[in-house]
Amino acid sequence: QVQLVESGGGLVQPGGSLRLSCVFSGRAFRDYAMAWFRQAPGKEREFVAAISRGGSTTNYADSVKGRFTISRDNGLNTMYLQMNSLKPEDTAAYYCAGARTLLLKPPIAQTEYGTWGQGTQVTVSP
Repeated sequence: QVQLVESGGGLVQPGGSLRLSCVFSGRAFRDYAMAWFRQAPGKEREFVAAISRGGSTTNYADSVKGRFTISRDNGLNTMYLQMNSLKPEDTAAYYCAGARTLLLKPPIAQTEYGTWGQGTQVTVSP
């Protein structure tokens, strides 16, 4: 059974940085495309970024392009989200998700991801 555990959330001032981690266990990590989604209070969960199984292909939501970087270390079974220039509108619970796929491009639709972590809270506030 696949398990995902996020960490690294917290309170940060606008313009600051945070690095989220997602540790994967239970299956072969390299068989899974991975992604980050987020959900702000009162809003629907939305796509943030995705990365292919090998790490060579990434996708980003327009709202985070140029500020966030998704990466993975298949040797450590871990995915990361480096978040720079954080804004108050980035405040949300951040979830990592995994999709077992043979596709080269990582999916961006939530319905493609069958495994989810419990979430880590990111709050951007003065």
